[in-house]
Amino acid sequence: MTSHPSSVRGPLAIGAFVVALALFAFWTFEGPAHADKPAHAPPPPVPIVSAPVQQRDMPIYASGVGTVAALQTVTVRARIDGQLERVAYTEGQDVKAGQLLAEIDPRSYQAQLAQARAQRAKDAALLGGARGDLARYTTLVAQDAATRQQLDNQRALVDQLTAAVQADDAAIQLAQVQLGYTRITAPISGRVGARLVDAGNIVHASDAGGLVVINQIDPIAVVFTLPDTVFPSVQRATRDAHAPLAVLAYPREKNGGEPLARGQLILVNNQIDTASGTLQLKGRFANAGHALWPGQYLNVRLLLGHDAQALVVPQAAVQRGQEGTYTYVVGDDKTVRSQAIEVSSVQDGLAVVAKGLAVGQRVVVDGQYKLKPGSAIVESQAASAAASKTAS
Repeated sequence: MTSHPSSVRGPLAIGAFVVALALFAFWTFEGPAHADKPAHAPPPPVPIVSAPVQQRDMPIYASGVGTVAALQTVTVRARIDGQLERVAYTEGQDVKAGQLLAEIDPRSYQAQLAQARAQRAKDAALLGGARGDLARYTTLVAQDAATRQQLDNQRALVDQLTAAVQADDAAIQLAQVQLGYTRITAPISGRVGARLVDAGNIVHASDAGGLVVINQIDPIAVVFTLPDTVFPSVQRATRDAHAPLAVLAYPREKNGGEPLARGQLILVNNQIDTASGTLQLKGRFANAGHALWPGQYLNVRLLLGHDAQALVVPQAAVQRGQEGTYTYVVGDDKTVRSQAIEVSSVQDGLAVVAKGLAVGQRVVVDGQYKLKPGSAIVESQAASAAASKTAS
């Protein structure tokens, strides 16, 4: 059976018409829209927060870790043997130097004192009689009524009794001292700890534990260590300062802001610990409010001086890469560039820049993770004002 050409051309004509209609619709509706778009649209600006590079007076600190210790610690012990008759303090009480803490039964020591005084009275009476006889023998020898030997013997007796009276005086003093030891007083001002012996117990001068421990906590000390590498700086600052160096004590969980206490350096130890490579120092702190307590661990800063021309930026502006530290600097054309910097120290949220920046430049402190050199930026004005205020 033979097909007719007209039956084939009909479907082909319809298909060609549909394709033509589709192309017409595409160019009518989509062509102009695509014609208006550029081939490569630039990315939108990256929102960032920036802060200025500032010049200001910055303190120079050496930081270490320390322990609070009593400025003085005394274990109060009995100096004589006897029964502890009374305890005159309350555990945890603040006491003053010379304040009564305890009493030992004094009766046996009172008797010893009375005995020493009686012996002196006896020897003093004998001495008085011997001196009278010496005067008489002196007269008799002048009248040839007594021998020179008798006179010399009497003079020796007077000297002997004089020495006996002097020994009695010493015995009285010793007895008075022993009697005084029955009243146990505080040798220093401070705070007493737990009572170690109760009233009624027999105590001895040889007892190792003592009666109570007194810690002087106002003022108080902080013992801390620094790396031995800072010793030349400490030595130079100590030599150049006109007053003791300031020491700042901070809670263990932070090392900036407002310190717990401010004190003065009173000791740089006379040797470096070769085992740990550290130098031990001690600061003295007024502690009226008892913010510091013996045994407490602290962060400590030693003020070595000031850098009056330091360039500072917020710590958040400092970035670290494979080639070292850098920051993003905002240009006049509202783009950023990567700038290598050298940071000498970081403290209280500020980085001191030794090299790489100048006063007045602006650095990015937030939004860096979206940036690359040449990125366009848009400033978040409110946040940037807050960042600038923080840096100042």
